This record gives sequence, structure tokens and C-alpha cells, in this order.
Amino acid sequence: MRAGKIRPTRQKELSRRNVDQLSRNRSKKFLSPLLPIASLLISSALLNACKSAVGSTPVGTPVAIRAPLGLPPVPIPQDNQPTASEIALGRKLFYDPSLSKDNSLACASCHVKMFRFSDARPRSIGVVGKLGLRHAPTLVNVAYSSAFFWDGRAANLETQVLSPIADPLEMNQSHDASVGKLRDNPAYRQMFFDAFGTDDITIERVQKALASFERTILCGNSAFDRYQYLRQKDALTAAQIRGFTIFKDPNKGNCASCHTIGEKFALFTDGQFHDTGEGIGDNDEFTDVGRFAVTQDEADKGAFKTPTLREVALSGPYMHDGKLKTLKDVMDFYAGKGNSNANLDAKMKTINLNARDRDDLVEFMKSLTGDLPPNVGPPQKDGSQ
Repeated sequence: MRAGKIRPTRQKELSRRNVDQLSRNRSKKFLSPLLPIASLLISSALLNACKSAVGSTPVGTPVAIRAPLGLPPVPIPQDNQPTASEIALGRKLFYDPSLSKDNSLACASCHVKMFRFSDARPRSIGVVGKLGLRHAPTLVNVAYSSAFFWDGRAANLETQVLSPIADPLEMNQSHDASVGKLRDNPAYRQMFFDAFGTDDITIERVQKALASFERTILCGNSAFDRYQYLRQKDALTAAQIRGFTIFKDPNKGNCASCHTIGEKFALFTDGQFHDTGEGIGDNDEFTDVGRFAVTQDEADKGAFKTPTLREVALSGPYMHDGKLKTLKDVMDFYAGKGNSNANLDAKMKTINLNARDRDDLVEFMKSLTGDLPPNVGPPQKDGSQ
């Protein structure tokens, strides 16, 4: 074989190596700009993995929150199955003023047990005397809600419970500041450990514990429930039975069109938003646009969520602004068809109620007062945790 000549098989081998090297070089050139991105994605994944190590799912055996007579089964989120330890933690947090900026207000300051977890003032007073925009509604049976606040701006209870803490007109404290205060308390570290498996304190754990506690604030087993669902005809007085008839009659009170009653249970709310005209001021303009602020739908101007009527005799004053002081005021308002405006709900119509009719309706409302569960008050009061 002459010098300078390469055998065909050797030439093919070198060609293949050249092609492979060229391919590797091209791949390297193509991938080089992506390496920082890949590195960033890997780092991000590792960071998220670290975050997920502090989970917010309760540990231990879930407990059943049993609904009393007149209420349906309690809906529970799959990712927040309550345990006794988590509910106890939420209860302590609910009554703890350290969640407010100046340590003066707790959730319970505006949702008072005596008033069925409502506020006896037309509008609540926040830190340093700031006046809230609306009346604090009752938390009774809030577990059944699918939209929260008078305007429905929160989609679930876990979201709702954190809003008042950071609201400048309410507790006015950042979530980071709240978590920092709780971390300085050894008792809380133990309670978070019992509820979530580690003593890490995060705002996600705070919101889940508060929500689970609030789901236990159930009221049923009222005189109405015994009359309606146990068929105890002597459970209501004659005046209350007359009032119940007016309540259901679409040509009289027409109340049940929004404050609904079912065959097996009654929430006394349709969970919807209606313009009753109560948000109209003296100049015939809305003093509060209600649901419109959330949806930006003109049809929602002046619409507010239908409140439950359970415990209504103990949870006044009434309406989103607390303007109506007594149940009689409420009866008079609806008997007058509210305040006329372009968005007035179609269910609002003139109803003919004489003085006795209105008194009987008030008496019926009193029959909706039931029993509070035993462990919803301040934990130190009964020695429970």
C-alpha cells in the first residue's frame, strides 16, 4: 500500500467520527444558551421542593363536624380535613388579639359569641378607632357558604379568614408580622406541631386552622327545626305558625324566595346577591355598589349577599350597613318594597302586611334561634385548648 493512502474502511470510520464530533459540537452550540435556563428551572424546582416540605395539610385523625337538626352535612375541603388539634389551634387564633397591629383586636372582637358571632354595632371599629365600611355579618353556619363577605369577593373560607387581619380598617397587620408574633410564642409552636406535624408557623397553616374552627360554628336544632323536621307541632307558638305561613306565602311575606327552606334542611339563604334598594342614599344614588365592585357588571350594582336568618333575633342590627336596628324595622322596610332603583331585584314587590302580620313574622324569626356548640367560646374560659 502506497504512503498517503487510507484504506476505505478506515476512511469510513474517520468520516463517522467527524460526523459525530460535528453533531456534538452543533448540539453543544445549540444547548449552551439553554444551560442557564435549565439551571434556573432546576434551582426553582429545588426551592419549591423545600417550600413544600413545610406543608399545610393537617396531620392526625380527621374529626367529623356533625351538623345539628335542620342543617345538611358540612362540606369540607379535601386539603383541609379538620383534626381536633387543628380546630383547637384555630379557636385559639380566633380569640387572639396579637393578630392585630396594636394587639387590641381579635377576630372575636367583631364576631362576638353573645351576638351569635356578629357585631352589635352597625359597623365594626378597627385598630386606632377606624370605622369599617360594612356591618360584620354572623359567622353562624358559614361553613355552607360558597361566596364570602357581603359582596362575595372571597371564594372560600380559607381565603376569607385572612382578609380582616391585613385590612387597614380592621386588624391592620401584615401576614408576615402576624406569623412573626406567633413564632415568638412557644405555646403556639407546640400547637402547630400537634396540628401539622412540625412546629413551623406559616400563614397557610394559620388560615387553614382558622377556617376549620369557623366551620364548627353551627346553629340548628331550633324550635323551627323541631316543628318542621321532627313534626313537633307544639314546638311553635300560634303566632310563630302564623308568621311561618306568611313567610312562605309568595303573595304575603314572600321571604322564602331568597331565605330558602328545603325538605330536609334549611339554610335560610339562597347564597345569591340581590338589590333590595337598601344601598340607596337620600340622593337616590348608591351609597355602596355592593357586588358590582367585584364583578363590574352593571346589573350587580347595589346587590348584596342574602344573609342567613338563623339566629337573626340575636345578631342585629341588620343589612350590610347595619342601618336597620330591629327586626320590626326590617319588616317595615320590606313591606314598603325597599327603595326603588333601576336595579331593584324582581323578587322585591309590594306586600300587604298589617300590624299583626309583621308582629307574627318577628315571632317566627325568634323561632330560628338554636343551640351553639359547646367549644366555640374563648378557650381559657372553659379550660379547653
